Amino acid sequence: MAVAATHDVVTMGRVGVDLYPQQTGVGLEDVASFAKFLGGSPTNVAVAAARYGRKAAVITKTGADPFGKFVRKALQGYGVDDSLVGTSPELPTPVTFCEIFPPDDFPLYFYRLPKAPDLDIHAEELDLDAIRNASVFWVTVTGLCQEPSRSATLAALEARSRFMEDLQQEGKGGITVLDLDYRPMFWDSPQAARDWVKLALPHVTVAVGNREECEVAVGAHDTPAEAAQALRAAGVSLAVVKQGPKGVLALDDSGQVEVPPAPVQVVNGLGAGDAFGGALVHGLLAGWGTERIMRFANAAGALVAGALACSDAMPTQAEVERKLQEASDAA
Repeated sequence: MAVAATHDVVTMGRVGVDLYPQQTGVGLEDVASFAKFLGGSPTNVAVAAARYGRKAAVITKTGADPFGKFVRKALQGYGVDDSLVGTSPELPTPVTFCEIFPPDDFPLYFYRLPKAPDLDIHAEELDLDAIRNASVFWVTVTGLCQEPSRSATLAALEARSRFMEDLQQEGKGGITVLDLDYRPMFWDSPQAARDWVKLALPHVTVAVGNREECEVAVGAHDTPAEAAQALRAAGVSLAVVKQGPKGVLALDDSGQVEVPPAPVQVVNGLGAGDAFGGALVHGLLAGWGTERIMRFANAAGALVAGALACSDAMPTQAEVERKLQEASDAA
């Protein structure tokens, strides 16, 4: 699984098929029909980045089944390089169902047993050149929840970290993002997650998560600002704390930035974080200031929260700019 050219962004981790109900406000037992979409947080981040014209790839695995074929076909359709997607001969491609109770209740049901293929990635299967050479490398905490994915994720981070140290000596550098993406059903306890996140944080330059995810990563703090400070103390250059209806707080060398959310009539909030992530990647690659990146990412998240799908709804830059202008005009 070799890639010759450098990517703007390579993400690593979860992939699957999202089956979203076409009836809202009812439990799964009363849903009559579903729509099928590409899913998995790091996969959606790659899709979102590709919508901005970024060269994106995802390191993951599917089953040797029709849903695995769907994943590859969908990635190709979104302009995401699928050459780093492996195949498990035995494990099925996972599916995820959700219930939709707007504006803020979207229960998820993961069907990933006996194990999802994306947690069966081995360190020796990794294309370390693709990981090292990407301008942005994006991994998630979920990848640390189980072996062999845990060892593969740490191996990828360590290999990239060593490479980045060499680049910095030449006056260059790259961005490594850890999506704190804590899913309780994948872990024995928050403490177990914290123990492994602690090993990952020294290798990343950006950490992003909501209040609960930040608490899992670095312990409880009274305010988002304190959580961001704790992430910075753990070694990251940019800490991003998402606060839902209160907006987002970011802290880097230039100081603290806090921006309000973009207004939206929520349809399905599940893809907003992935849209935020793809927009964050785009802004970092563009070299924007932190406040501009946060406002742009907030608007991208709002656009996807206003749609049923996640991957299908990822916006273009022009659409996000229009959303920002609408929010400015309404202010």
